[in-house]
Amino acid sequence: MENTTLISIENNLTEQKTFVLVHGAWAAPFAWNLIKEALEATGNLVIAVQLPGHGCDDTDFGILHMDTYIKYVSDTIEKLGTSVILVGHSLAGMIISGVVEQIQERIEKLVYVAGYVPRNGQSAYAISLDDKQSLLGASLLVSDDQSTFDIKREDIINIVCQDGSKEVQQLILDSYKAEPAAPFSDLVALSDEKFGSVDKYYIETLQDHGIGNELQKQMIAQANIKNTYQLNSGHTPLLSMPKELSDILQEIGQK
Repeated sequence: MENTTLISIENNLTEQKTFVLVHGAWAAPFAWNLIKEALEATGNLVIAVQLPGHGCDDTDFGILHMDTYIKYVSDTIEKLGTSVILVGHSLAGMIISGVVEQIQERIEKLVYVAGYVPRNGQSAYAISLDDKQSLLGASLLVSDDQSTFDIKREDIINIVCQDGSKEVQQLILDSYKAEPAAPFSDLVALSDEKFGSVDKYYIETLQDHGIGNELQKQMIAQANIKNTYQLNSGHTPLLSMPKELSDILQEIGQK
């Protein structure tokens, strides 16, 4: 695969970029805190988005769909009034892909961190059916009304961040909340003219128990992403390998 880079990067103070960071499922902006600090330390503007229904936001799950997330992130970027490097972790790969269709002129680059990369008309659920390595499916708990998804408490860490420190793992457990189910099944419409025209980067996670690396490679190939990096991490390098990940994002920003 072209331009695959194993990590050995030194940060320098360089041209300021604007990064918009979008968290994945069962998460919130806290997951980006260390990355945000590192990127801001090198002079960048960094916005960590809180999706509706996540973190301290109590939006009714019943009204949340993938389009809700896409509109929220698009509106956030429009208010900035500048072009951005849009970064999505995990489920947020679906979101950032959809954002390009709304505001292509504002997106300088797309960066997927262990994220889903859809084809036109795909849902996250449909993509996940090809994942033979993920441990998530066997641990998923669906509410009686099918409105929320949970993960068995005893399996959360092994799926999400088995390589994190004890402090990081406790933070994940303390911050955990159920996830609205509908966005996983919602389709994302993409076009060659918009989605296909934006520079894309993918950061693979080689020890991932949430979205298996074999599926990651499959999505990279299908989307013809030429710019790839690898981290020997679990699903959430945002918390387990923050320096290595922030170094990669800094490099991508300066390409």
